[in-house]
Parts: sequence; structure tokens; C-alpha cells
Amino acid sequence: MNITPTHLSGIDLDLLPVLDALLRRRNVTHAGREVGLSQPAMSRALGRLRHLFRDPLLVRQAGGFTLTPKAQQLAPKVAIALEQVGALFRDAPFDPATEQRMIRIVAADAQTLLLMPEVMRRLSREAPGLHVAVEGYGPETITQMQQGRIDFAFALSTSPLPSGAESMVLGSDQLMLVTRRGHPLANGPVSAEDYARFPHAAITIFGDGQSEIDRALAERRLSRTIAFTAPHFTTALAIVATTDYLTTLSEALTRHFADLFDLVMRPSPLITEPLVVTLVWDRIRSTDPTLVWFRELVRDVAATVYR
Repeated sequence: MNITPTHLSGIDLDLLPVLDALLRRRNVTHAGREVGLSQPAMSRALGRLRHLFRDPLLVRQAGGFTLTPKAQQLAPKVAIALEQVGALFRDAPFDPATEQRMIRIVAADAQTLLLMPEVMRRLSREAPGLHVAVEGYGPETITQMQQGRIDFAFALSTSPLPSGAESMVLGSDQLMLVTRRGHPLANGPVSAEDYARFPHAAITIFGDGQSEIDRALAERRLSRTIAFTAPHFTTALAIVATTDYLTTLSEALTRHFADLFDLVMRPSPLITEPLVVTLVWDRIRSTDPTLVWFRELVRDVAATVYR
């Protein structure tokens, strides 16, 4: 097909199915019926094709038309080209069992421990070609999501969403005051003053040391001593298990480890609103069939963990 790239913008792509029908049918009338054109219109189209390819393409002989050598070379190429163009406008059927892909998620250890074991168990059976990479929150998380380098992030419904982001609710959790079983506050009611009396192990995922707790204490003209900080929830649980420190963590996570660390939990005397856990992604990949399937899987698993 001796057509330079500068001529492509002038080509009528409507001629492609006409050419395909002519090469297969080898009959102007029959090809016209197939593509819905009258015989005069097909004759005009054939004339344009002959001019375009600088070749007769179809030659009348006894008993009908025959293809020129060039037309014979074109026939399989035209069929492939039509299929490829059609594929641009068809959604390929999504089959998780055959999908090969890496899914990248930003999460804290709370979501990783509570959700990922069951998510990966499901993936190993239903989509063994999908692999998951989890990384921690950082200052570039939003930018990386907008650039497509991160597919999902876990957040709370109170977290402001960046421009172009969408979210899905996974369930509700609750902040609990957590102590070791033999702690002086392990039994009986706990006041805000009790809460401020003991040192705390705090989580610093965003570098704020659970500042909402400090604000709630400040409203009561109280403050706390933070004796230990870490970005990992499970580390705080392990610290609390061996000291008289307090921590305030997710009910779902604490329940998961309460027996292992011999912990006692009760509702926080300061933060009583439920925590609504969400999954966040960028809107530009909202209809990606793999990501749609995966986030529905995460929601199914989360329904067994959160309220």
C-alpha cells in the first residue's frame, strides 16, 4: 500500500469495509448489498479505491470478476486492519483468571493485616496473575495516584479527597482505648482525666501523633504525655502489652490481636464518632475492568471485617 503518512488524513476510512467486501465477494452488486450501498455508489467507491491504490483491483473476466495480484496481497491485510479497528471500539471481555498485572496500594499495617490475607487468598484462586504491592503513605502519595503509579489508597471518610479522586465506603470502625489486661484502668469507667494521667503510645502515619486526641484533651484543658511514637499500629499494641502506656486504636485491629497480646479495649472517652473506612482511586481509572473487579473484591472482604 504505497501511501505516505502525509496522505493518511485524506483517506476515507469508510472505504475500508467496502474494499473488504469487494475483495471477498468479487462482485460489485453482492458487495454493495453487504455494506448497504447501491450499485452506482459501489461503482463510485471502486473507482476511488482504484485511484487510491493505483491498481484495477477487480478485473472483469468470463464468468465474473477476478482479483489482480495486488488485490490478492491486500485481501488478508484489509481483513486484519478491519479487525484491529473494530477492536478499538469493543471492550475486551475481562477474565480475572487470565489477567496479568501488578496492583499497587497505599495502606497502613492495619488494613494490610486485616484485609490482605483474605484478599490474597481470593486472588490466588480467582486471579493468580494479579500481584499486589503495598507501600506506606508519603508526601508523594496523591501525585503518584494521579500519575497512575498507585492504584488505590485506604483512607477515612473524613479525609479530604484530592481533585479527581473517587472513593468507596468499605465499612465502619471505632476508636478504642487499649491497655494491657492488668493495667490500672483495665476495669471500671475511664474518664478524660484518667486518659491524660498515663503515658501514651501514639501512631504517626501522617506525622500528627493522633492530634485529634490532643485537641479533644485541650478542649478539657488537659494534655497527655506521648512516650512512644511509631508509624505501625501493631507496634503500639505490642508496646502497650508490656507497659502501663495507653493507646487508641481501631476496634477491628485490636480485636484481631487482643488475645495474642492479652489486651483489654473499651470505647474511647474522647473520640466517639465512628471511623468510616474508604478505598480511594483516581477517576481516570474508574472504569478500568481489572481495578473495578479488584475493588469489589476488597469491598467483599471488608464486609467480613468492619461493621
